[in-house]
Amino acid sequence: MQTLTSADGTTIAYERTGSGPAVVLATGAFNDHTTGADLAALLAQDHTVVTYDRRARGRSGDTAPYAIQREIEDLAGVIGVAGGSAAVVGYSSGGHLALAAAADGVPITHLALYEAPFALGGLPARPADLPGRLTALIAAGRPGDAVALFQTEGVGLPAALVEQLRTSPGWPALVALAQSTVYDATVTSELGVPTPAMCAVAVPTVVITGAQTWPGLPESAAALAGLLPRARHVVVTGGADHGIAAEATAEVVRELLRRT
Repeated sequence: MQTLTSADGTTIAYERTGSGPAVVLATGAFNDHTTGADLAALLAQDHTVVTYDRRARGRSGDTAPYAIQREIEDLAGVIGVAGGSAAVVGYSSGGHLALAAAADGVPITHLALYEAPFALGGLPARPADLPGRLTALIAAGRPGDAVALFQTEGVGLPAALVEQLRTSPGWPALVALAQSTVYDATVTSELGVPTPAMCAVAVPTVVITGAQTWPGLPESAAALAGLLPRARHVVVTGGADHGIAAEATAEVVRELLRRT
């Protein structure tokens, strides 16, 4: 992996593969640059693909105080190393971030928004006080409780399932990402509904959901596509439980990149 220095001095780690028109993947909660690796590998067959660790995860650093604008600057830096402009595939909360970055003037040519959980179409909003409560738990030395809180109130998992996850082999890796849950909660609460500037983004856009995803996400995606000037909603085969359906999504992204 390589690194860049974001506007506030934070080190952001990224990986660049393939060659051709640039595509950047911005991922979501509990994700690092390896999330969506199958999709990245498929797109790298004919594109330059850049994946990165968002701040406070993976090999990237973190600098206080946090603000969504800092993450927009991080994404802008990644697009810079990708070639100066790029299409962005935003997965989950990374979709909120990608659309906000486009609204902020970051040189994004196309947007593929995969199951960004906007509070639209009946999908409930995240609690506005969730970032503060997560911060308090982490400050109290309870990162595992912060992860559990985010999973129940930020993701919507049943409490009983989260208790089972606490005993799973993968739990320590989730706890290591506890600080990043504050940031995902901030992004999805402050930008839970697209701002007027986000709704005015006119780059070619596809809003994607998997056919086997969680309830509420398809309706949210359809509503989001209806708010954007040049967007359409596509349902792809697969994508169980909010996962990325790599092969079908790669084809949808390729079709998107043919649009001008």
